Amino acid sequence: MRYLLLHIFDEDVLAAWDDPEADREMDEWVSEIEKSGADLYSGALQPTSEATTVRVRAGKLLVTDGPFAETKEQIAGINVLECDSMQEAVELAARHPSARAGTFEIRQFVD
Repeated sequence: MRYLLLHIFDEDVLAAWDDPEADREMDEWVSEIEKSGADLYSGALQPTSEATTVRVRAGKLLVTDGPFAETKEQIAGINVLECDSMQEAVELAARHPSARAGTFEIRQFVD
């Protein structure tokens, strides 16, 4: 089963987060999921200041600079994981070092 792991952070907290062990732990986490075959895709995102929002309303294109939601927490990155269960996806997310500073939302893909 495929799962989307959304990395959600308050950008101010992320910018100020100082965890010297996080880089090493991140390398270990990435290595673990690659070796297990669980990692199908990973990527970090540019900050919300670089976002563009697109809507079509009444046939008119509306393009706005910035994120759709006005909220402190934003999506900072994603992983697409292949796991046997939601529990396995939760366990992988819990071992990710940035779980200590942010939030992960996990969603199973519709097959």
